[in-house]
Amino acid sequence: MSLNGSAYIVGAYEHPTRKADELSVVRLHADVAKGALEDAGLTKHDIDGYFCAGDAPGLGTTTMAEYLGLKLRHVDSTECGGSAPILHVAHAAEAIAAGRCNVALITLAGRPRAAMAQAQAAAAASGKAGGPPRLALKPPDPDAPELAFELPYGPATQNLYAAVAKRHMHEFGTTSEQLAWIKVAASHHAQHNPHAMLRDVVTVADVVGSPMVSDPLHRLDCCVMSDGGGALIVARPEIARELKRPLVKVRGTGEAPKHGMGGKLDLTYSAAAWSGPLAFAEAGVTPADIQYASLYDSFTITVLMQLEDLGFCRKGEGGRFVADGNLISGVGKLPFNTDGGGLCNNHPANRGGVTKVIEAVRQLRGEAHPAVQVPNCGLALASGIGGALASRHTAGTLILERL
Repeated sequence: MSLNGSAYIVGAYEHPTRKADELSVVRLHADVAKGALEDAGLTKHDIDGYFCAGDAPGLGTTTMAEYLGLKLRHVDSTECGGSAPILHVAHAAEAIAAGRCNVALITLAGRPRAAMAQAQAAAAASGKAGGPPRLALKPPDPDAPELAFELPYGPATQNLYAAVAKRHMHEFGTTSEQLAWIKVAASHHAQHNPHAMLRDVVTVADVVGSPMVSDPLHRLDCCVMSDGGGALIVARPEIARELKRPLVKVRGTGEAPKHGMGGKLDLTYSAAAWSGPLAFAEAGVTPADIQYASLYDSFTITVLMQLEDLGFCRKGEGGRFVADGNLISGVGKLPFNTDGGGLCNNHPANRGGVTKVIEAVRQLRGEAHPAVQVPNCGLALASGIGGALASRHTAGTLILERL
């Protein structure tokens, strides 16, 4: 069953905070839900489907439904890390097409930045402060089958992405300077976003001159860590047409996991190599038709891999594709992450998928900042990677259309 045209995104909201010292996680979820409902011109009584992932507290959908006072007939708690909200849009479209719900709410929120600051303060007060703090994004699951084979080698997120970047350099001659252009483009966009954590425009020299985090990734190759969140409202076409908002149609969807495959792991491609073609086939368009791209940017290498795997350039040509400002709105061929993305704007709950969809919606509505708005933007793509490129992850791809 094709989902092309089965649902529309009618509401989108991004929390303005980047450090939530006084707000709980559940309050952040509630704030973004309220914002998205107001954006759509709906109330919580219109919601009959709810979608959230592992960032939601307690029992997830059950806890949040109670806190928000929702009366639901469909819930979905698909968990695949940062790409979960992108999959949730597709799953909401499926549920709407199947008659399971009419209006779906999707939320993501968290406060890792404030939590880390509070943990540091508590450690200092107790006299236990030592070296630099280490933030455990999620405690290892003792029942995870890979734990005994991987944990002794000390995998860390930045090391796993650095391994992919190093392999790409070895295979295709990609350079640190080429990766740096991705950060440069993000910074050119973030300067126009008053909420962005990093608003200073940087140069290639700034990026490659920043401290090395995990060879070959420098500090400025890495995303920010922020609190906050975002929400989306997905509705049946008939309902969307009744609302006084620009129509943003879900035209194509794709999702796919990639894992170790029994030791046959190839670091030169991501699961977007599978999710992308599915989305393009369902939408009936090609990469050349896309006018704006929201690409998950936990690290600069994450963007480059998706550009290749989604078909915007051939495998191994990503470095040349991103160079010389090709991702800068108004300058390059493919504007990306015009809010500054995870590299400069925010990465709420250390999960950046929802903000990718939100900025794509802004572009299609013509509501992005005038300095970065793509003229007459009619087709946009949002792509996310949840997990780690070098081990196991899930990719989600959406193609959205302005009608």
